[in-house]
Amino acid sequence: MTMSILTAPEATPDTKHVCYHCGEDCRDEVLHADEHDFCCDGCVTVYSLLKESDLCQYYAIDGAQGISPDPTFYKGKYDHLDQPEVHDKMIEFTDGRLTTVYWYLPKMHCSSCIWLLEHLYRLNPAVRSSVVNFPEKKVRITFDAADLRLSELAALLTGIGYEPYLSMDDLSGKKAGKWNRTRLYKIGIAGFAFGNIMMLSFPEYFHLGQNTSDQNLRTLFGVLNLALSLPVLFYCAADFYKSAWSALKGRYLNIDAPIALALSCVFLISIYQLATQTGPGYLDSFAGAVFFMLVGRYFQDKTYAGVSFDRDYKSYFPIAISVLSDGSEMRKPITDLQKGDHMLVRNEELIPADAVLQSAVAMIDYSFVSGESQPVERRKGDTIYAGGKQKGAAIELEVLREVSQSYLTQLWNNEAFAREKDDANKSLAARINRYFSLIVLGIAAVTFAIWFFVNKSPETAFLAFTTTLLVACPCALLLSSTFTNGNLLSVFSRNRFYPKNAHSIERLAQIDAVVFDKTGTITLPDDAEVDFTGEPSTREELVMIKTLVGQSSHPLSRLIARHLTEVAASRRVLTGFSETSGKGMVAQWGARTVRVGSASWVGAAGIDDNNEQSSRVYVAVDEVVKGYFTIRSKYRPELPETLAALRQAGISTYLLSGDRPTDRDLLTPLFGPGALLLFNQKPEQKLDFVRELQGQGRHVLMVGDGLNDAGALRQSDVGLAVSDDINNFSPSCDAIVEGNQLSLLPGYISLARSGQRIIRQSFTISLIYNILGLSFAVTGHLSPVIAAILMPVSSITIVAFTTLASNAAARRYLKKLTNVINEP
Repeated sequence: MTMSILTAPEATPDTKHVCYHCGEDCRDEVLHADEHDFCCDGCVTVYSLLKESDLCQYYAIDGAQGISPDPTFYKGKYDHLDQPEVHDKMIEFTDGRLTTVYWYLPKMHCSSCIWLLEHLYRLNPAVRSSVVNFPEKKVRITFDAADLRLSELAALLTGIGYEPYLSMDDLSGKKAGKWNRTRLYKIGIAGFAFGNIMMLSFPEYFHLGQNTSDQNLRTLFGVLNLALSLPVLFYCAADFYKSAWSALKGRYLNIDAPIALALSCVFLISIYQLATQTGPGYLDSFAGAVFFMLVGRYFQDKTYAGVSFDRDYKSYFPIAISVLSDGSEMRKPITDLQKGDHMLVRNEELIPADAVLQSAVAMIDYSFVSGESQPVERRKGDTIYAGGKQKGAAIELEVLREVSQSYLTQLWNNEAFAREKDDANKSLAARINRYFSLIVLGIAAVTFAIWFFVNKSPETAFLAFTTTLLVACPCALLLSSTFTNGNLLSVFSRNRFYPKNAHSIERLAQIDAVVFDKTGTITLPDDAEVDFTGEPSTREELVMIKTLVGQSSHPLSRLIARHLTEVAASRRVLTGFSETSGKGMVAQWGARTVRVGSASWVGAAGIDDNNEQSSRVYVAVDEVVKGYFTIRSKYRPELPETLAALRQAGISTYLLSGDRPTDRDLLTPLFGPGALLLFNQKPEQKLDFVRELQGQGRHVLMVGDGLNDAGALRQSDVGLAVSDDINNFSPSCDAIVEGNQLSLLPGYISLARSGQRIIRQSFTISLIYNILGLSFAVTGHLSPVIAAILMPVSSITIVAFTTLASNAAARRYLKKLTNVINEP
């Protein structure tokens, strides 16, 4: 896009130029572009970005203009943010190169704001990414710390009109109140006006004061009613008009457009009747409509926020971490971590809380947080931020802050791990939202025309027109999916099944094929027979082996470590540690090399043990094979019933295992006749198998431990990681289930399917409501106040229905809400 920019001479006292973008006087120079005046290059740049994407409606928003991008305008205002004690508490993450903040921007208004904020990198190349959370008016910004200071970022946002709200609550870690008090003030004022207008209208209700001598009182009451209604129009109802106007500037109609039109009609008709003394007007209906709609939206948002709160703070995130206490290791849920706890984090394990490194060195992969996959080295005493993963030998960390479960959930839903799949319910909701207001306006116009021109009843025509606009509401239609899935998220989470988001539930409902991993998934994690066959090992070698397997979270490694009870793992630092998925581990113990893994990994060439009825893990010290551990795993006792229930539900089951086919004869009858059981599968082969099933039109659920099957978990329609008191969280998965709840998998799928039925039923209820409401409205049998009451009542009805129906479905399919970690 080309845009001519001319520089005018410095403004003279007789010539006043106001910047089109920021609204400030052009003091030093005047720049002209597209017949507008600008005070600096920064304002021209922001204007050009908005124009390029046809988003200049930004300038039509009340309050969007305001701050100049010229840094001298607010020089020094944010310098305190660069002080270490403030900086460290204002940021969400830093690895020394990239820093992330999550700030509240109260002046965020519309789609133009979202677009501009998510293109900050075009204003400053040091900004790597910026993602807007529009409902909460927050933005998460990742930037190069070397090229952009925190104070400069705050100044940049302020410069384009989005001054961040940085309160002392951010420094103390307290949560700011989510409810805007302005909304409560508006509800209070509208309610006060509604009540008093009704009181002053009592004579009209009972046809009192019809005598000529009482005409002055009628006029006085009318004037008082008008005075009470003015704050309702200009303050309480302002949001409806602003929203409708923004939508019109963006060339589309939203739900607030017909509401604003209806309120305007009621108010103007009332003014006409009062001015001509032909009637008392409908100011009571006007104030009542605004009051009840504000109340309805408040409780609607409250309900949704309550669901979000349960999701973030009351539900159970089924991840456990190793904690060191008095020299011994114990497992603790991450939600129970306290400041000062010492965590032991193994290779590929998630660091769940901000902590200080106690080990000598660590290699941290922050790709989960920042998208940067290159591990960064950290030394003893450095701060390690939540969301990182250790790459290498186990490390010890001291917890700085308690776990923020909402933060982990936000990371999990990061764009980097999002799936590009269509959401049928969302698409339907978008189509409804797009055409609903237009259809309602058409119905209202036809209704008005019939009553006004055919039936010759102007008063009924205006009444039917306004009530039609008020009573028709797509909110219940649009929120059916939101509230149903939101409640199901809470139900699932309370039963130790933690879905990533609502889309995961919707995809779970479509599953017709389940692929199971074997080790750590359908086997018990800590119950197996372990024996060693081979050369006698020295005590030092046993310590080496136990120390090495203690670095890994793999189920077989944990079983071997549990078996070696005669020695204790050393706190000695292993060097050169590496773990290769599906193969094994290797590390240096001083000058000695120790390997643990498959036969080929340790160099045991020529061994064919595929026919053995157990798993084998080989050991080599200094490239000499010492022998192997024989592991006979035990299967989860509820496995036969689980597989039978899946088949009964019409779901095909498959097994993919990286182990040898030791238990084929045992597992074949459990999986059913014709079921495909594949062994010796490498991670890439598991991924290819899932892709092949999807190519056949199947909707695949992959169930694994999240360690050797991350690729298959990501490729599948739903990836389910099984957690057994371990930290094997994988961002590739769509849900996590606690191992002892895996037997409820058929119930989880049935509940998800029931949720989709509930959504369709709530859609039907909403359609019936709108049809009945419109039928009364177009025939002139509905008053504006009743229409305004019915509008939020429809949404409240849907919320109640979806909540009761989803809870009833949970009791049916999950029998009862057992094993609840956090009772509501």
